[in-house]
Amino acid sequence: MQGIITWGTYLPYRRLDKSTIAPFVGQGGGKGTRTVASFDEDPTTMAVEAARGALRGRKISPQQLLFSTVSPTYADKTNATVIHAALRLNDSVTALDLGASVRSAVGGLMMAARSNVTTLVTSADIRTGLAGSAEEANGGDAGAAFVIGDSSSAPVAAEILAVTSATEEFIDRWRSPGSVRTKVWDEKFSEVTYTPLAKAAWKQALTDAKVSAEDVAMIAVASPHARVASSVAAKLGVARVVGDVIPTIGNSGAAHPGLLLASLLESSEANQVIALVSLTDGADVIILRTTEHLTTARPTPSFDEQVNGGAPLSYGKFLSWRGMMSIEPPRRPEPQRVSATAAARSEKWKYGFIGSRDKTTGSVHLPPLRVSVDGQRTDDMEDAPMADVLGTIATFTIDRLAYSPSPPIVFAVVDFDGGGRLPVELCDIDIEEVKIGRRVRMTFRRLFTVDDIPNYFWKATLVRDN
Repeated sequence: MQGIITWGTYLPYRRLDKSTIAPFVGQGGGKGTRTVASFDEDPTTMAVEAARGALRGRKISPQQLLFSTVSPTYADKTNATVIHAALRLNDSVTALDLGASVRSAVGGLMMAARSNVTTLVTSADIRTGLAGSAEEANGGDAGAAFVIGDSSSAPVAAEILAVTSATEEFIDRWRSPGSVRTKVWDEKFSEVTYTPLAKAAWKQALTDAKVSAEDVAMIAVASPHARVASSVAAKLGVARVVGDVIPTIGNSGAAHPGLLLASLLESSEANQVIALVSLTDGADVIILRTTEHLTTARPTPSFDEQVNGGAPLSYGKFLSWRGMMSIEPPRRPEPQRVSATAAARSEKWKYGFIGSRDKTTGSVHLPPLRVSVDGQRTDDMEDAPMADVLGTIATFTIDRLAYSPSPPIVFAVVDFDGGGRLPVELCDIDIEEVKIGRRVRMTFRRLFTVDDIPNYFWKATLVRDN
């Protein structure tokens, strides 16, 4: 039985109220909110966080990793290898990027469904556009991850019954590489073109799955066009359609089909037939049947919990984070370019956040050491993975002078549960929230980018109820 073993989603902490856009630029905006990736996040870091949610507390060993985004950090270089390193996957695990189109994300799910190995499928996007545009207001930033494999490797939460596609070349939405502006054709043309493709793929999927439309308990339709999604959903004969999350978090591009699939899974009960339809450059359909393992596969936090969380962000800060508006930086020198050789030597620490534990005393060292504190033993250490260990703020300082794309910087000395102390930068916080004794967890972020090289490392964020 090939199917979804587990999944995870990631929504950034900050939310932009669309009604604040028009007063600032004189046009655009609207009702609702959208998710906003912080200045230190990119599709790679969000894919890492989604995958951590999928893998947390589970003994699953993926044999390949696929990553999809339309806004990759690197060209030429593989982005998925950073995810591979941050997740501490085995060196034998293949890590591959899939294209630069929204459809590639669904393609990753379909490839994994047809594969004979356990696959971690990740997708993430940062969506933006020109100031005051519909793309800016209706976009959203997010990440999604799914572990797909055979039931012989782990219990399957949702068996994949059918995977079908209908493809046709037509100009719908397009963007030249490097441009922030996505251009669109007439939405009515898109609706007229997508509808027959969706019906054809849907009919074939029902035949392959040996079910009828009446057997499908729930369906989700993903499309960059809200009008197309709702129109097609009404024509497929399924009574219940997963609720529209775009007014709250926006359309997250490559991550959007994964978010809707996660919402489907979390809204389902065992032994129900559910379906995902994705309409981008064609129509793709995945039909699944949930199993009795569905409940235990649900991640924490859930997608709905993240949708209902978050904190507001001003539109001016949004423009600054997106590079649409320059602000005066702190009067300190900007950091130097990352050293490739130094990064390679410290890969386990830099990407995996792995310290060392003295085998004799049990002391945890951050960063890792080779020599014991008393100087009596060398290389008598074992790895101490710390990325999932919680900590407590022992003390902190607010630095308004050190370089940051979004000053000020809040540094905290963190005492980790079970041993280990480290000064770390805090993220996704308002200054008044920081207090000695507050609990924190680690999150994979980007410290800065110099010479087109992002310096990835780990920061801490507050443990909150949502």
